[in-house]
Amino acid sequence: MAFHLILLSGGSGKRLWPLSNDVRSKQFLKLFPKPDGTHESMIQRIYREAKTVAEDATITVATSKSQVSALHNQLGEDISISVEPCRRDTFPAIALASAYLTDVKGASPSEVAVVFPVDPFVETDYFRALKDLSIQAAKDEAAIALLGMEPTYPSEKYGYIIPETEEHVSRVKTFREKPDEETAKKYISEGALWNGGVFAFRLQYVLDRAHEQMDFTDYQDLFAKYKTLEKISFDYAVVEKEPRLQVQRFAGTWKDLGTWNTLTEAMEENVIGHAYTNESCKGVHIINEMDVPVLAMGLSDVVISASPEGILVSDKEQSSYIKPYVDRIDQQIMFAEKSWGSYQVIDVENASVTIKVTLRPGHSMNYHSHMYRDEVWVVIGGEGRTLVDGKEQQVRPGDVVTMRAGSKHTVFADTELKLIEVQLGEEISVQDKIKYDLPPSLKA
Repeated sequence: MAFHLILLSGGSGKRLWPLSNDVRSKQFLKLFPKPDGTHESMIQRIYREAKTVAEDATITVATSKSQVSALHNQLGEDISISVEPCRRDTFPAIALASAYLTDVKGASPSEVAVVFPVDPFVETDYFRALKDLSIQAAKDEAAIALLGMEPTYPSEKYGYIIPETEEHVSRVKTFREKPDEETAKKYISEGALWNGGVFAFRLQYVLDRAHEQMDFTDYQDLFAKYKTLEKISFDYAVVEKEPRLQVQRFAGTWKDLGTWNTLTEAMEENVIGHAYTNESCKGVHIINEMDVPVLAMGLSDVVISASPEGILVSDKEQSSYIKPYVDRIDQQIMFAEKSWGSYQVIDVENASVTIKVTLRPGHSMNYHSHMYRDEVWVVIGGEGRTLVDGKEQQVRPGDVVTMRAGSKHTVFADTELKLIEVQLGEEISVQDKIKYDLPPSLKA
């Protein structure tokens, strides 16, 4: 049976600072080893597993506009994306994705969709459970079928689902959002399951609930009005109000990797990047994205993380309380993955910014200009072509290209191309950018 998988990819990533930021959330961090010795991210791992196990499903990623480039960078250009113009929590996101599937992708409203978050650590049995959940939803025994995780402790971080019976699939007796620890203990004593944020339903059902609570006609209208929508979760807006709920039990691997403490528990390696520990270190994890070495000696249960955004040295348990401290840090984004490659800020002065830019073969930047700054490109690796005010030239290592404020420019990568970009001006801002259509004859 064909069905749809909707991957919810959101969040600002502050709990995993300094590796994550507003455009590089935790699901994009490449921390999980592959057989070839490289590393993949949570979203690459989830997407790959979903395609392998649920081969008869179409996959759509629901994400904010700021993460689209990173998604294309890691998953390719051909993926299906429901783009949220801004963040409005899970109910608007799921409603928009459902309208996108029916109005843009041509899905029948009677088809089943399974929605799940992209950031838990799971194994293959999780995706088999998603497939089974879609089959359960297609039986129409309930309006929504939930996947309930067998709890391992009385957590205050999750909602709880209390089933009517102990069967593998049961009607839901009560559905409760995040309780305190004592209430969580009570729920578990009653046989409660964790709510893992996994929902299966027919697309028409969610569209009906959306039309009841939002004023829109179709996908385009909903997209245009998205900024005006109330921020509300799918749990509060829909699930807690729905009397016809079923839950399917899941006792396999499922870990929420929302903090450094839980993330390091799922990591197979203690050290990623240029780092070393001595023999007296115990339970130490180091993730270093810098080109300088990190050495740890005589430490226990500590996480060390270094990136262009900053350096974290923390007791693992204390790392769960990082968010209010990161909120105080006002810093520009120092690293980001784009659809065409990536960039890393390596120096910031009052009137200059120096950036290392890497373009993927066959890709190019937007054709654009800046009003208030000059730019200089120094090619340090690979081969490509630049286009400055309509004039094209071949470039290779050692070439220098200068763009004055107001000039239109872009660069094409024939091979992987590496540049040092120096921005010069009194007003350097990411908002200072005007995009233009590229002449068809000059496309990469």
